[in-house]
Amino acid sequence: MPSFNNKQTGVVPDGFDPAGINDHKELKRLLREHKKQHKSEPKTKVFRRILGYIFKYYKARFILVICSIIIGSVGTAMIPVILMMLTNTYIEPAVGGSTLGGAGTGVMSLWTFLVLAAALYMVAVAFSTTYNVLMARIGQGVLYRIRRDMFVKMQSLPISYFDRHLSGDIMSVYTNDVDALRQFICQTLPQLIISAVTLTALLVIMLVYSLWLLLIVLGVVGIMILVVTKVGGASSRYFILQQTALGNVDGYIEESMHGQKVIKVFCHEEEAKKDFDAKNETLCRHATAANKYANILMPVLQNIGNILYVVIAIVGSLMIVLGGSNVGLGYAIPGFDMGLIAVVVGFLSIAKSFTQQIGAISQQINFVAMAKAGGNRIFAIMDEAPEEDNGYVELVWAKRTADGGVEPSDVYTGLWAWKHPHKAEGTVTYAELKGDIEMHDVDFAYVPGKTVLHDITLYAKPGQKVAFVGATGAGKTTITNLINRFYDIEDGKIRYDGININKIKKPDLRRSLGIVLQDTNLFTGTIKDNIRYGKLDATDEEVIEAAKLANAHDFIMRLPDGYDTMLESDGVNLSQGQRQLLSIARTACENAPVIILDEATSSIDTRTERLVQNGMDKLMAGRTVFVIAHRLSTVRNSDVIMVLDHGRIIERGTHEQLLEQQGTYYRLYTGAFELE
Repeated sequence: MPSFNNKQTGVVPDGFDPAGINDHKELKRLLREHKKQHKSEPKTKVFRRILGYIFKYYKARFILVICSIIIGSVGTAMIPVILMMLTNTYIEPAVGGSTLGGAGTGVMSLWTFLVLAAALYMVAVAFSTTYNVLMARIGQGVLYRIRRDMFVKMQSLPISYFDRHLSGDIMSVYTNDVDALRQFICQTLPQLIISAVTLTALLVIMLVYSLWLLLIVLGVVGIMILVVTKVGGASSRYFILQQTALGNVDGYIEESMHGQKVIKVFCHEEEAKKDFDAKNETLCRHATAANKYANILMPVLQNIGNILYVVIAIVGSLMIVLGGSNVGLGYAIPGFDMGLIAVVVGFLSIAKSFTQQIGAISQQINFVAMAKAGGNRIFAIMDEAPEEDNGYVELVWAKRTADGGVEPSDVYTGLWAWKHPHKAEGTVTYAELKGDIEMHDVDFAYVPGKTVLHDITLYAKPGQKVAFVGATGAGKTTITNLINRFYDIEDGKIRYDGININKIKKPDLRRSLGIVLQDTNLFTGTIKDNIRYGKLDATDEEVIEAAKLANAHDFIMRLPDGYDTMLESDGVNLSQGQRQLLSIARTACENAPVIILDEATSSIDTRTERLVQNGMDKLMAGRTVFVIAHRLSTVRNSDVIMVLDHGRIIERGTHEQLLEQQGTYYRLYTGAFELE
């Protein structure tokens, strides 16, 4: 299967395919280039946009979450202070040879400490539960809106965007990348706030009770931060590459599933396996490296934390034994009295909490990196330029006037008109929708500089049937895509009922065109719904009439539930011919004045084609019809046949005229029937 390398903006350098990187030095070089390319971009842009969603829709709840986190974290951080006070009240006097106090006083005081500690724990649990519940709702709500905004944006993107991106890779954005944001919003973001508040509270407590022990803690924490920067940085880089490689694997799997018949027909199974193995190996390599560094990080930090615990115990013991003086901001307060033993005992607990929070932050670095990578891909879709539409001519209901003209109508009369405002004159004119299409010297290129259509000129009057024939890639479908304005021309003009097609709003233009594509697409729903897709307000009678016109009624009635039969997975329970008949019925239901048939009968056998042709003749009566067909027998009755070759019209005329010329059409026609 062919594969396409997609650019992941803001994740890896443009044109960089992780599957092709085996050398670690080359990987580092490309990552440095990526950093240079995006050094002007704010590192927090993605997270600002995520927070923008949170504050836009859940500002009050998020503020409550922050308040709950602050209260709960400060309450937890105060537990070592209670421990120090308890030690100072009971352990310190006992070591100094003093008693616990008067009868009952010590017991009452002990209960006070226990109740206070229990209260702090209960407060922490209560507020922890509160913010977890709130963040779950906030997180899912934000993801709901992000998915909704992505889907809405996707509907506004031009067809060219989907030409450049694999559908599987786009699906990976909706699943894997959105899930990375879920992890960040629901778990990482609260944990980072908790760690920040807890570290701040513990830092203040250490400043109050002992500057000497604080310096030891900060020295060891500096080593921990260095380890996090090196090891965590490597882990996060590989997690970003893992996210990209995962999108490539998803895209290839989707492509292979869609083309499974082609793979088997051409005995391409082994090659497909090799291509998949290469992409899967890349994903495995990046995921292994990412998890290796991530799994190394926590044990290293825990052991550094254990070393800090031992160092504080040793230094604190020496200070107690040698009678060293303690210095802290609290000792400047009159009446402040905290013994050295209590401070050391409390610092052991504080140091443990401090290193745990550093470890908690390091654990979230990978999720932050994945959220950044996923957010870049998500917002890359949202930031894509939408399909441009500068049209101002609209399609409106109309009715006949006494002099034979048209004017707007408040009800549907079966007649449509173009509402054409003239800004310069300040007037509005109405022109009847007839289906008169002209193309004058049209040039077009999918990629600038590589023209695929040259000087295309044609005239299609209402009621005429215009056929395009030629080799694959000659430009037949491209011409019809230009009429729909799926793409805009480079040069020349296309006029619809005398109006420049660029002036017509795209939705109104496409509403006036019916199209049957070579690739049939059916949607999950009933057969009736799929036929009604062309005209959402069509009655059941109109749906049935359209099906009869396309000769689909008989096979529909043989289905278990008739028109209410459910279709799923693109109509997998129907044959290809039946699916195409439904596509034709959908167009018939739309009842548009211009019809485009792009290989409309390619999946129908010749017997069924004759039946359909009768219905098609009724459908085409009085309409402008563009027909693309490789079966030349289907275009013989066209008013004009245009032969294309490499984007140029090289012959035109009726069937008989072209045979008399004995040119390309003659060779195609006679050669086709010789093969038959």
